[in-house]
Amino acid sequence: MPEYNAPLRDLRFVLHEVFDAPSLWARLPALAETVDADTADAILEEAAKVTGGLIAPLNRSGDEEGAQWIAGDVRTPAGFKEAYATYIEGGWVGLSGNPTYGGMGMPKMLAVAFEEMLYAAGSSFALYSALSSGACLAIDAHASEELKTTYLPPMYEGRWAGSMCLTEAHAGTDLGLIRTKAEPQADGSYQISGSKIFITGGEQDLTENIIHLVLAKLPDAPAGARGISLFLVPKVLVNADGSLAARNTVSCGSIEHKMGIKASATCVMNFDGATGYLIGEPNKGLAAMFTMMNYERLSIGIQGIGCAEASYQAARDYARERLQSRSASGPEAQEKAADPIIVHADVRRMLLTMKALTEGGRAFACYVGQQLDLSKFSDNVAEQQSAETLVALLTPVAKAFFTDTGLDSCIHGQQVFGGHGYIREWGQEQLVRDVRIAQIYEGTNGIQALDLLGRKIIANGGVALRQFTAEIRRFAEQPDAPYAAALLDAVERLERTSSWLQERAAGNPHETGAASVEYLHLFGYTAYAWMWARMAAVAQVKCSEDEAFYSAKLATAEFFFARLLPRILTLEASIRAGSDALYGLRAEQF
Repeated sequence: MPEYNAPLRDLRFVLHEVFDAPSLWARLPALAETVDADTADAILEEAAKVTGGLIAPLNRSGDEEGAQWIAGDVRTPAGFKEAYATYIEGGWVGLSGNPTYGGMGMPKMLAVAFEEMLYAAGSSFALYSALSSGACLAIDAHASEELKTTYLPPMYEGRWAGSMCLTEAHAGTDLGLIRTKAEPQADGSYQISGSKIFITGGEQDLTENIIHLVLAKLPDAPAGARGISLFLVPKVLVNADGSLAARNTVSCGSIEHKMGIKASATCVMNFDGATGYLIGEPNKGLAAMFTMMNYERLSIGIQGIGCAEASYQAARDYARERLQSRSASGPEAQEKAADPIIVHADVRRMLLTMKALTEGGRAFACYVGQQLDLSKFSDNVAEQQSAETLVALLTPVAKAFFTDTGLDSCIHGQQVFGGHGYIREWGQEQLVRDVRIAQIYEGTNGIQALDLLGRKIIANGGVALRQFTAEIRRFAEQPDAPYAAALLDAVERLERTSSWLQERAAGNPHETGAASVEYLHLFGYTAYAWMWARMAAVAQVKCSEDEAFYSAKLATAEFFFARLLPRILTLEASIRAGSDALYGLRAEQF
């Protein structure tokens, strides 16, 4: 398995130079005394050591051994337990957690960089931590003070983990169909009964306790999604002093045998009258759970970027070393029997596509992190509300576009290796398998596309979109803004297409679903165009300071605008073709 080296230079470029994160942190009271440029760099450097030296070496062996289910218990692969113990010593689970309960309180802009490293080093390992961080977020936002005081400190420490229990065998996307029941008890607790499937980290041997966040229905609950409540259900019950008591009636019935992320335990969880505690208000559980869901959606999007980066590093190194044929313009490595394959146009096409999409995604993830920080920490109400609007708009784009392009990039990386890319020992086939799930879980990418177009664009009347495109226009209208004409053309195309869809959807309910995936991609390429224009603007000014790095940025920006952004033309054409072609067959004709 090839080694992974965190792209620290590029991460610092995005964080410090493109978005000037330290200046933002300095003006946000909650962050001003917590983090600065030096602190951020120290955290990134330590994270690079942890991910590259501790986690990445376990990626292949973890895939080959997989998680094992033994009579209700789950055993993670060799080395995972010891690595996790070292990992939590660094406080990584609580990196962006609430300092009141033991979290480090770091900004999301920094956390997304760390998450990318974590997924690049090993998706399976990363998921145990990611689910814990998301559960902490939901508990902190919605639970009672008593629950927060009891459960958050050991979860931030990493001694206890978290899981998210939504899906049932008959109820995936349509959560209104769930059957898990919650019966009120005299002491204020609830008895939770039912089964959940596809529960990441539902059982494992890494932590002494697992805190399940479970969706269930009260006896008098309204029908459908309006009748869902959220409950905290510990694997091991907790005494008033925080010590562990008896095992709760929660068990793992089996684990799934999957295409990828084999070291991550995906569990069937059975709740047999298990003791649980209400989080938030009765019948308002879906809103509380979506606090965690939206965190996980961005996190899983970043899985796409991380896997793509790992694939790119391996493919780039292989392309520099593998000798095959001669350059079309004549031999370049005269002293060797053939030229390295990086001289060939198609190999360059694949590598540049990977590089442009991965680095564009890295910048966009940082931008979304910036909006999350503003929504959480800004003391300006208007700025806070504006950021909240953008987070809601951009979350489905980040989740789906990062993972769609992440899979594409990993397949390109595999293709660069040729036959070796199909062979396990080179690592590329594992990356293709591991990243594939990211398009499926936490809401399939088709669902993300429907959310974007149906809810965030059409139902919103395009208000949030216009807020986003206004930001892009302000940049493009600056004197000497690079790629201004191409960027404005993309923005205008996105706006026109959005307005056209708004009109069409009013007359035909199928139009939204027919256009949604292509629309999300049109949005994604436009957003990446803005990111690449911003990166090019910085690189133009600083090129003399580090010619190799900044000239590479400029060349990659040129490739993106010349070869990738034109994809929006076909996306628009496909959208405007409408829904009729999708409904030309009766169901029995398929």
